[in-house]
Amino acid sequence: MLHHSCSFRVTILALLTTTLLLTGCNPSAENNQTAMATQAPEVNVIALQPRALTLHTELPGRTSAYRVAEVRPQVGGIVIKRLFREGSDVKAGQTLYQIDPATYEASLASAKASWERAKASEAIARLKAERYRDLSKTNGVSRQENDDAEASWKQAVADVASAKAALDTARINLEYTKVKAPISGRIGKSTVTEGALVTAQQTTALTTVQQLDPLYVDVSQSSNELLKLKKALAEGQLEKAGPQEAKVKLLLEDGSYYTESGKLQFSDVTVDEGTGSVTVRAIFANSELQLLPGMFVRAELTEATLKDALLVPQLAVSHDPRGKATVLVVNAQDQVEQKAFETARSIENNWLVKDGLSAGDRIIVNGAQKVKAGMKVSAKNVDVASLTVASPATKQ
Repeated sequence: MLHHSCSFRVTILALLTTTLLLTGCNPSAENNQTAMATQAPEVNVIALQPRALTLHTELPGRTSAYRVAEVRPQVGGIVIKRLFREGSDVKAGQTLYQIDPATYEASLASAKASWERAKASEAIARLKAERYRDLSKTNGVSRQENDDAEASWKQAVADVASAKAALDTARINLEYTKVKAPISGRIGKSTVTEGALVTAQQTTALTTVQQLDPLYVDVSQSSNELLKLKKALAEGQLEKAGPQEAKVKLLLEDGSYYTESGKLQFSDVTVDEGTGSVTVRAIFANSELQLLPGMFVRAELTEATLKDALLVPQLAVSHDPRGKATVLVVNAQDQVEQKAFETARSIENNWLVKDGLSAGDRIIVNGAQKVKAGMKVSAKNVDVASLTVASPATKQ
């Protein structure tokens, strides 16, 4: 029995030794999982690089005609002709409508006859007054008769002047039967056709003429923003186009720039009493008539150029509970740090850094949701131009 017991113990020891040897030679699955768990996560970063940047201020506004003239008749009558094409360009003084002139021609003829009659009466009265003046010197007529002759002549002179005024009025009224364009510009639609009866100084305009070259752009701003712009102009931060005028470019609705530069006139300011906002006018040349009244545009003012501007993509920026902008940065030890910084303004899809970040900082732009401050990561540099608006960084 002792012999069998010893043999059994030897067998057990041999098996344990073999198991220990096998365990020492091959890593276990548990060790593999631990190694994988300690591997640093990979994130994409960009290194902040200083660059020259020209700042712009965009002001929303609408175009409006330089001059607007509503055409109304100054005499009444029947419209017998319309002498323009709607939507065409007309010149100042061009006849737009012809009102029936028959009655005004007759009035002119009558006024002319009255004027001729008054002149004839004045000539007779003048000769009589001259003759009585000579006779009174020799007592050929009494003083009373001489005075009456002088008075009759002066009255005849006045009658001539009155008849001449009536003649001029008749001539003017006849001329008014030709309704003319008061200014040069683009003419709109007509509210009347041939055969319509119009009256002098009626409330409804026959048509409207708008001068489109040059053209105004009306920009609405708060009074506070206006003061900032005027201060920037006075300090030379805005590109000047003249005294109290800033040079301005125009951004059209399709995103393209208008070819002509304009002038923002700070001296021509209108305050809206209801809202307290102010309207500043910019003026642009419009020889090609590319701009039309009522278009929504953006006026762009050029400010000072920054030599060492830092831009952070907006997709990499989060905000803390107090609203402060933050980013995740990979430091020299490849560890994640959270940095708060101050922004100056938004530029396209970036924030302009005012304070808190430095050139060379490696900002996490992809993979921020997988890491947190203090973690060690594997940072891969990417090109700023390759960034697209993906999921933003996780708010910290």
